Amino acid sequence: MTQKAVVLDEQAIRRALTRIAHEIIEKNKGIEGCILVGIRTRGIYLASRLAERIQQIEGKEIAVGELDITLYRDDLSKKTADQEPLVKGSDIPYDISNQKVILVDDVLYTGRTVRAALDALVDIGRPSAVQLAVLVDRGHRELPVKADYVGKNIPTSSSEKIVVQLTEVDKQDQVSIYEK
Repeated sequence: MTQKAVVLDEQAIRRALTRIAHEIIEKNKGIEGCILVGIRTRGIYLASRLAERIQQIEGKEIAVGELDITLYRDDLSKKTADQEPLVKGSDIPYDISNQKVILVDDVLYTGRTVRAALDALVDIGRPSAVQLAVLVDRGHRELPVKADYVGKNIPTSSSEKIVVQLTEVDKQDQVSIYEK
């Protein structure tokens, strides 16, 4: 794979997350009864960053949890014996029943990750509503999934790949398009 373009740098990511934080507050008329749940791996860090921005704006903390969807993926049967899935577990130390859960992920592509996340959430509790926040929406949906909050829409071809890098994992903040 070769890098084709950097579409979001550190400042652009920061601005996108600040905008999403404002949109979450506006749509929910505050943050009462809301929980941010990051989808492993990068969604967790994006959820934490959103929580920081929401606290700066509202002056109140918002609950944050982590969701591991490994065992809910519909492509597990494609894994071979030497590629066992690494399950890290979910950590949502709050009752999500009758709460508004805002799922947070880095890239929305086919919608299959979101479907797996919804299945995992239902096993934990029954939220009153589920919303979706993503840093990048690249299109190419296979399931009827639409994000409520999008940092940037980046139309891509199927031969391209979006790579999200975050300081917490990758030592830099950047979103790039790669050509396969």
